[in-house]
Amino acid sequence: MSQVTVAVFGASGYTGLELLRLLARHPKVELVALTSREYQGRPVGQVFPALARIIRQDFIPPDPEQVAGRAQFVFTAVPHQTAMELVPRLLAAGCRVVDLSADFRFRDRAVYEAWYQPHCAPELLAEAVYGLPELHRDKIARARLVGNPGCYPTAVILGLAPLVQSRRVRLDSLIADCKSGVSGAGRGASLATSFCEVADSFRAYKVFEHRHTPEMEQELSLLAEEPVRLTFTPHLVPMNRGILATLYATLTAPASEAEIYRLYEEFYAGEPFVRLLPPGALPTTAQVRGTNFCDLGLKVHPEGDRVIVVAAIDNLGRGAAAQAVCNFNLMAGFPETTGLEAAPLTP
Repeated sequence: MSQVTVAVFGASGYTGLELLRLLARHPKVELVALTSREYQGRPVGQVFPALARIIRQDFIPPDPEQVAGRAQFVFTAVPHQTAMELVPRLLAAGCRVVDLSADFRFRDRAVYEAWYQPHCAPELLAEAVYGLPELHRDKIARARLVGNPGCYPTAVILGLAPLVQSRRVRLDSLIADCKSGVSGAGRGASLATSFCEVADSFRAYKVFEHRHTPEMEQELSLLAEEPVRLTFTPHLVPMNRGILATLYATLTAPASEAEIYRLYEEFYAGEPFVRLLPPGALPTTAQVRGTNFCDLGLKVHPEGDRVIVVAAIDNLGRGAAAQAVCNFNLMAGFPETTGLEAAPLTP
């Protein structure tokens, strides 16, 4: 496949905007339809001056049949519930879809409905593939529908996967202490994410209530081949973008740091978008900004009984849009790094 026609539903949110930034320079993509309820009829470059003379199109209404007539692939960067109403119509029209909502991330309808709302397209849950390439690359390549992972789950699952799959840690000891930039809350106006509420402050939120918890437990349980429960606490920090996940676990048997480091080297050998830092080094959000990288660092307690893993991603990049483009590349048969080779947005 040389070049493919691509549409983006919900192209005017933060995730949609990041998708446009990446897809505009993708050598195998022809952008043919960009939808927005709020800005329909207005030029993209007028709404987002950063994209002026880069994307020369107007936003159009989110009509799935009209869009499907133009596009082979569709990214749905829309809210939960909206996606489950759109996606069946897009698939029926012959499109392949990467959905960035939570609507197609779960295998179990009951789990989804316990944390979100009733699902109106449950027949697609068994078909949808969870879009984490390091775990499901072959299935993603064959899929019609990929459920793009959430931002926190991407960092946490990649950070813990080698330990969980190898059973090197007690599965009842997992703790994920995570911090996110404000863009993770979306582009809509909100008092809680306004400048005066966020600047010079740092807070935990949705303790034991965050919807990403069951997503992490689903994938970690599949790796462990038994149920995994995770203690997850998200925090909001005063920065635009980025996630830092500090992950704690108790080892099942004493181990050296070099031994656990080798486990990670072997698990992620050859992975283009996981960077294991040198022994003793820990990642920062600045070094992954604007990329699809997940950077990992780890430390083992001197007594060899506990391990801490630190994972850093860009919540709009690896946690959303860049990972969606990576999944698209796999589905379209392109090298998965295509359009994602740019260096981080350094300060």
